Amino acid sequence: METPGSQSSLHRANLERVVRAVRAAGSLTQAEIARTTGLSAATVSNIVRELKDLGTVDVRTTSAGGRRARSVSLSSDAGIVVGVDFGHSHLRVAVGNLAQQVLAEEAEPFDVDASADQGFDRAEKLVTRLVAMAGVNRGKIVGIGLGVPGPIDVETGTLGSTAILPGWRGTNPREELADRMGVPVHVDNDANLGALGELVWGAGRGAADLAYIKVASGVGAGLVINGQIYRGPGGTAGEIGHITLDESGPVCRCGNRGCLETFAAARHVLPLLAVSHGTDLTMPRVVQLAREGDPGCRRVIADVARHIGNGVAHLCNLLNPSRVVLGGDLAEAGELALAPIRDSVGRYAIPGAARGLTLVPGALGGRAEVLGALALVLREMGDRVLLGPVNGTDRTDRTDRG
Repeated sequence: METPGSQSSLHRANLERVVRAVRAAGSLTQAEIARTTGLSAATVSNIVRELKDLGTVDVRTTSAGGRRARSVSLSSDAGIVVGVDFGHSHLRVAVGNLAQQVLAEEAEPFDVDASADQGFDRAEKLVTRLVAMAGVNRGKIVGIGLGVPGPIDVETGTLGSTAILPGWRGTNPREELADRMGVPVHVDNDANLGALGELVWGAGRGAADLAYIKVASGVGAGLVINGQIYRGPGGTAGEIGHITLDESGPVCRCGNRGCLETFAAARHVLPLLAVSHGTDLTMPRVVQLAREGDPGCRRVIADVARHIGNGVAHLCNLLNPSRVVLGGDLAEAGELALAPIRDSVGRYAIPGAARGLTLVPGALGGRAEVLGALALVLREMGDRVLLGPVNGTDRTDRTDRG
C-alpha cells in the first residue's frame, strides 16, 4: 500500500494534479500546466509522457507566443460525458468526449408543466439516441451533467421550492437520472451551468471572476469566483431576480413584492405588448422586432435592460466581478440591451466597481447551459477513471467517481 508522504504517493498526487488542471481547462500547454500546478517543467514533461502512454491525454504540437509548444488535452478515447439541460420550454442534450469536443447535440420542445417522470423518460431516450448517433458505446459514459431551472440543495441534490417546475418540487433529479442511466450524475441550476459553459467555451474564457446573467422565465446569476462556481452553503447564491426594486410592486412567485424578476422575466414582460402585438408573442420575437426597429419592442427591451442593470450594479458593489456575461434571449438584442445595462451600472454601482467591469453578450446562446453541464462533469468526475490501476484496482472500476 502507498504510504502518505512516500515517493509513490507523491507521484500519484502529481499525476492527479496535472490531470485535474487539464480537465478543468480543456487543454493546456506544458508551460501552462507548470504554472497552474506549481510543478517544475521537468516534472510536468515526465508526467505528461506517462499520461500519454496510459492513454489518458493527447499531446499535439502548437504555438504559444510565437514559439512551438506542446498542447495537452484529455484523450478523446478515454470516455464520453453527457449534458442534459431542462429549460422552461425545452430539453437539450449534448454528448462530448473528454477532450471537450461535442460529438452530438439536439434540442426538442419540453412542457415545463410535465411531471418529473415524463421529463426523465424523454431525457433518457434522447441521451440513448445521441450516444448512438455519436457512434460510441453507452458503457463509455463516465458521467452526466444535469441542469434544471430551480434551486438545488448542493448536499442532497434535491430540487427546492420552485414555481417554474411545480411538478418536480421535492424530487431528487440527481438520483433519478443516475438510477436510470447507471452512471454518476452531477446536478446544478441553469444559471450556474450557463456561467460554467461561457467560462470554458465562450465569452468568459480567461476570466477568473465573472457573473453570468440569465434572463428567461426567471432571472438568475451564475457566479464564478477564482475560477470556481460559487453556490453558497444552501445552493441559492446568485438569485438576483429577487432583489427588491419596488416594495409596492407586483407580487412575485417568491411571495415578495416588486422583485427584479417581476420587471424583467418573460412572463411579466410579454403582457405589456399583448394589446399591440398579440398574445402569441415570445421573447425571441420581441428581440427580433426590436432589432428591426419596432418602437414598442425597443422600449420594452430598454426598460428590462435598465432593471437588469440595477441588479448587476448590486453584484458589482458586493462581489466586484471583472466580467459580466449577459445570457438568455436578451443577449441577442446586442447594444439595445447592453447600453441601458451599462447606464444603470454607471448610476447605481460604486465608481471603482463600474470602471473595472467588462459587460459582454454570451457567445453560446441557448447552448450555454448544456455545454456547462458537460464542463461540470469534466470538473467533478473522479480521477480513477483516467489514471489507470491503483494498488491493483482495474482502470474500469469507477466506484469513486462523482
